[in-house]
Amino acid sequence: MKENTINIMWYGRGGQGAITAAKVVAKAAFQAGYTGVAMIPSFGTERRGAPVSTSLKVSKQKIYDLSPIENPDIAVVLDHLLLEEMPIVEELQKGGLLIVNTPKPVSAYKYNGIKIAVADVTAIANEAGLPYGIINSGIIGAFAKASGILKMEVLKEAILEEFAFRRPEKNAAAALLTYERTITNYGNKKV
Repeated sequence: MKENTINIMWYGRGGQGAITAAKVVAKAAFQAGYTGVAMIPSFGTERRGAPVSTSLKVSKQKIYDLSPIENPDIAVVLDHLLLEEMPIVEELQKGGLLIVNTPKPVSAYKYNGIKIAVADVTAIANEAGLPYGIINSGIIGAFAKASGILKMEVLKEAILEEFAFRRPEKNAAAALLTYERTITNYGNKKV
């Protein structure tokens, strides 16, 4: 991580809320004392289902480089099928962290030198009472568990605020359940 900046890429499809999830994490990071927070969204074809991504840079110091991230430390993937469509793993830093919404077990993902965290966010969010396909709040729980960068309590408050008029308690429940059920291939060590 260059100059103590944590570079996080969020990958999803139009309508999944990858950009909203990154925005919630950015706000929580700032509230938790990270004075340098920069989010740089990138849209391909702007249509539902098309791949979208956003760069999120988090630092304890001011961030001056506002260019998109090319080689992230962490990649958060809201749809596991994107791993077959985009060079997500190839762009990830050696020793980086890959967080995936997938029904597959962590053992299904074998990338040399990459830490893996998985959760079936889609099923968990549905179990929490959210409509099918609403996964952006749930993936925040997986991010919290896998990265250890921000406490779940801070993220929960940011979720409740962001979704104040759109099922706040169910969105928070999705994040908390996903946090509890995220499985990693690297044990309890913090990233």
